Amino acid sequence: MYAITIPEPGGPDALVWAEVPDPVPGEGEVLVEVVAGGVNRADLLQRQGHYPPPPGASDYPGLECSGRIAALGTGVSGWAVGDEVCALLAGGGYAEKVVVPAGQLLPVPSGVDLVTAAALPEVTATVWSNVFMIAHLRPGETLLAHGGSSGIGTMAIQLAKAVGARVAVTAGSADKLAACRELGADVLIDYHEQDFVEEVRRATDGAGADVILDIVGAKYLARNVSALATNGRLAIIGLQGGAKAELNLGALLAKRGAVMATSLRSRPLAEKASIVAAVREHVWPLVESGRVRPIVDRTVPMSQAAEAHRLLEESGHVGKVLLTV
Repeated sequence: MYAITIPEPGGPDALVWAEVPDPVPGEGEVLVEVVAGGVNRADLLQRQGHYPPPPGASDYPGLECSGRIAALGTGVSGWAVGDEVCALLAGGGYAEKVVVPAGQLLPVPSGVDLVTAAALPEVTATVWSNVFMIAHLRPGETLLAHGGSSGIGTMAIQLAKAVGARVAVTAGSADKLAACRELGADVLIDYHEQDFVEEVRRATDGAGADVILDIVGAKYLARNVSALATNGRLAIIGLQGGAKAELNLGALLAKRGAVMATSLRSRPLAEKASIVAAVREHVWPLVESGRVRPIVDRTVPMSQAAEAHRLLEESGHVGKVLLTV
């Protein structure tokens, strides 16, 4: 088969479409013939040499894919060769074939085509696990989602609205904010021109955000705490603004707030299977009803993955960028 390899870390041109050995499914695994794969910022970090795959995972980038089951490993039940699926991966999605633990498979939702389904696993698992399973966003509460026009952000807006929450978002242009409005965002904040702390307070009559989903990290830590409501929960899932910052525990204590930071890729298989099962139970019905939909900005041939990485680095996209085989 062919896969995107990274002979040496570097810029987008470090991605090389090369012939490699076919993977073989082990116990509890399935082999998927890939039709499409999602591009995530974690892939850019891996390409640069900053985010190696966890032990035992494929060396090829790619944290999600869609395709058809080609073979079953021993001990797998509930799936059959030929089933159309999408999958959460620890790596290997930038390839013609990938081995997937059976617990990380999802059926392609009705009403979603097989290519577009590749846009779902990472964002739905990330948003559902952080915003709902960990931060426990409830109806009537306010969610602040940074990077509202990203793949994560567009899914967070829709899921929060579906459960009856109010949504504030930050984004860097009028076009991106307009896209967020179309998805249901209530409060639109241009982070170049506005202070999100002040805007969230104004929109909530001074109360603040009950849950904040943050991809920035250190740069926003103090301001995120300021923007939290009493009993607010800050979920940090990215470090685009750095990894180290000073935290005023007094300010957090005064709000009885919580700060949590999570990653998905390195979790044990059982934890990822639990998250995937929750997504299938709670999110898939919303997708199949049309209340929640994957947002795909564009597709790029997998052999041209360097172009897709440049698109993400330019940050001009809304939603997901996909690679197609």
